[in-house]
Amino acid sequence: MSMFFDLNKYFVMGTINCIRDPLIVLEEALQSGITMFQLREKGKNSLKGDEYIQFARQCQKLCQIYKVPFIINDDVELALTLNADGIHVGQEDTEVEKFRSFAKGKIVGVSVHTMEQLELAIANGADYAGIGPIYETSTKDDARAPVGLKLLEEAKSQYPKFPIVAIGGISTENSFIVRQTGVNGVAVISAISHSNTINETVNML
Repeated sequence: MSMFFDLNKYFVMGTINCIRDPLIVLEEALQSGITMFQLREKGKNSLKGDEYIQFARQCQKLCQIYKVPFIINDDVELALTLNADGIHVGQEDTEVEKFRSFAKGKIVGVSVHTMEQLELAIANGADYAGIGPIYETSTKDDARAPVGLKLLEEAKSQYPKFPIVAIGGISTENSFIVRQTGVNGVAVISAISHSNTINETVNML
């Protein structure tokens, strides 16, 4: 059994996503009531090597203070090194089995874009799925076409008990509509990392 987690307000971020000091952004988000945090250090000018590890440790410390699960995107090695609370993988990353065998009781999340991928994630023992992108998103260089709300509704009607978080272009303006599909939470990157009033943003999400 994995540790308890709550997908309600899921913040995903890397250093390149922030307009201010990323650690200040993260701490404000934690103070404001995010329920999960995923470090996604990717893209041009992202941290590498020791700098990346140090930054990850600092994020983890903050999450521990606020008792919020600390999830690492993709990097199985780092997740094991830091003893992170979990890992989130995309369709391209086949490392889940490897991570699972080392990391009993850890949270494993998988990004899915179709019902087939969702079924496979559930069959492979994922703890939750991130479905998206729901809307157009500017955060990913290789962004896919939006899957829209229909996939969320279908996923929740077929697997009502399986934890699902919606991601991709979600903002304070549209999070209400997204939540009406019955998903367990919304995941955001820029909505929080570009906000100057994080407390207000998190409350509105």
